[in-house]
Amino acid sequence: MIPAKIKIKNNELPDMPGVYLMKDKKGTVIYVGKAVSLKRRVKQHFDRPHGPHIPEMTRNVAEIDYIVKPTALEALILEANLIKHYWPKYNILQKDNKSFMYLAITKEAYPRPLLVRGTDLDEDSAKKYKIVFGPYTSSHALKSALDLVRKAFPWSQCKPGQKRACFNVGLKLCPGVCIDAVDKKEYQKTIRDLIKFFEGKKEDILKRYTRAMKKASQEERYEEAADYRNKIYFLEHIQDVAVLRRDDDQIDQMKDGKTPVDLFGRIEGYDISHISGTVTVASMVVFENGAPAKAEYRKFKIKTVVGSNDIASIRETVTRRLRHREWKKPDLILIDGGLPQVHAAEDVLQFFHVSIPVIGIAKGSKRKKNELICSKISAELCELCEKYVDLLSRVRDEAHRFAIGYHRKLRSEPFKGKKLKK
Repeated sequence: MIPAKIKIKNNELPDMPGVYLMKDKKGTVIYVGKAVSLKRRVKQHFDRPHGPHIPEMTRNVAEIDYIVKPTALEALILEANLIKHYWPKYNILQKDNKSFMYLAITKEAYPRPLLVRGTDLDEDSAKKYKIVFGPYTSSHALKSALDLVRKAFPWSQCKPGQKRACFNVGLKLCPGVCIDAVDKKEYQKTIRDLIKFFEGKKEDILKRYTRAMKKASQEERYEEAADYRNKIYFLEHIQDVAVLRRDDDQIDQMKDGKTPVDLFGRIEGYDISHISGTVTVASMVVFENGAPAKAEYRKFKIKTVVGSNDIASIRETVTRRLRHREWKKPDLILIDGGLPQVHAAEDVLQFFHVSIPVIGIAKGSKRKKNELICSKISAELCELCEKYVDLLSRVRDEAHRFAIGYHRKLRSEPFKGKKLKK
């Protein structure tokens, strides 16, 4: 409970995203934080202190101010700007300046956004970077935010002059810097908008995009008008709760200094499909920030297993997946199956010297509820994941649907040596 002696703005904390400022009796800001829910997050400081300096801080709090923001993403940006402005005592004690994460925009013909640790910022940074944003208290939240806004501001990590387009060109997340498909000035405009967004000037961007959309429509440049319309819609309807939700839920679930697996990062779900051991296939589906990332899905036609053997099929599938180092590393592997399938995946990971938690999901003995299955090497994982069984069930169901769809396609269209996906 928040002590009654503490003065709270408007006498209550709203259940909305925003930033809160804790002040001492002199009115000095001693801590700045962000939240998906201001009401829930601030109470956590008093009910479940999550750091060695928090109990001391809460004893010194005399007033709590807050600023409501329409999205968690904008709360993240405002928090960084306010920490930079105030440098509150307990933010610095919690994480010293050098361990904070920063967003830097490079000084290049085609500028790139980079995540930079405070330890890597020095006097020469002004020569390398156009601008540096931060400090950000969560590297995960910053990376998620940067990936999210890429839909509105398609930035690139590529260098021009490559022979082939990068993977993100097809997803419209890179405008084609790699293959010289974008005008330098147009790309720099996009980066300027990205900078304005991280300066907290979303409303200015929306007004300018609205004017540009109307002008393009009047001049019958309908494709350009549609592009502006889509960007406006995205910026006005950002579904970004997962940007901060993981940070809040980690505090809820910390036990003896241990944090849960990142269920709001990348989950890869695997399923095997066959009929009497014939034409065995496997699916890999990907959920990022709690939602399907369909462009990341992959299909496998099992090549080395004869007959019905789900364990061996899982072993082959995970082996072939890990050979693709260019694919993003998952935060969690979910297997549709029991302990033998989990062990098979873990054996492959151990062979490749890769550390990724693995969990199985089955219907249970009476097939009335989903049962999470973990091996001895991750005994606490199932307990931590119980809260998210609905999310994990959705991943499993999507993997099953994708595998069945692929299997049906192969049965209806006999395999003729076409090159399959990986």
